[in-house]
Amino acid sequence: MLKQEKAFVVFSGGQDSTTCLFWAKQQFAEVEAVTFDYGQRHRDEIECAQSIAREQNIKHTVLDMSLLNQLAPNALTRSEIPIEEGDNGLPTTFVDGRNHLFLSFAAVLAKQNGARHLVTGVCETDFSGYPDCRDSFIKSLNVTLNLAMDYPFVIHTPLMWLDKADTWGLADEMNVLEYIRNNTLTCYNGIIGDGCGECPACKLRRAGLEQYLSRRDPGNQGVTS
Repeated sequence: MLKQEKAFVVFSGGQDSTTCLFWAKQQFAEVEAVTFDYGQRHRDEIECAQSIAREQNIKHTVLDMSLLNQLAPNALTRSEIPIEEGDNGLPTTFVDGRNHLFLSFAAVLAKQNGARHLVTGVCETDFSGYPDCRDSFIKSLNVTLNLAMDYPFVIHTPLMWLDKADTWGLADEMNVLEYIRNNTLTCYNGIIGDGCGECPACKLRRAGLEQYLSRRDPGNQGVTS
């Protein structure tokens, strides 16, 4: 049935959302991507998403979400805020309400374009304590969106129960591991590919890749540059 339907992927140009983009291309007849401009610290993120969408021949929409920047100052939108654990136990990279708003606006766009499927790369296994990456939140929002718009949305979370090694494994199964490694932007310092190697996002990404490669190729001695 999915092969006959259309999906919108919430797309940042990072490892997880790009993996989801390729997953969606395999699952659905038609795929579009939506990226949100919320004043993130590195504009390269949006340019990276646009580049991948062009290369993959995916229709791509960038929506202005600058209000989120105004409402929720954080380390992803303010260069003066260090990336660290905050007083509330959450990383300073957490943006209050981000996934809630992104999925809600993606749902409006999807309905206007005749799609009922939404795909997002949230993950409870590696969610860094972010409450809006939990499976319970996604299920709750799915019900809310359906009631709010009287429309049969389905939110797909192909990475929900995967750790970073498993996410690399999924990319490898789809024959896009090297593409995702070289063309996506996960780094908090705005460096495409393997990134800076020092920020939390890069460390998590690299550790997952090393774990996956060592599992796939037992003789592998780690990630090579």
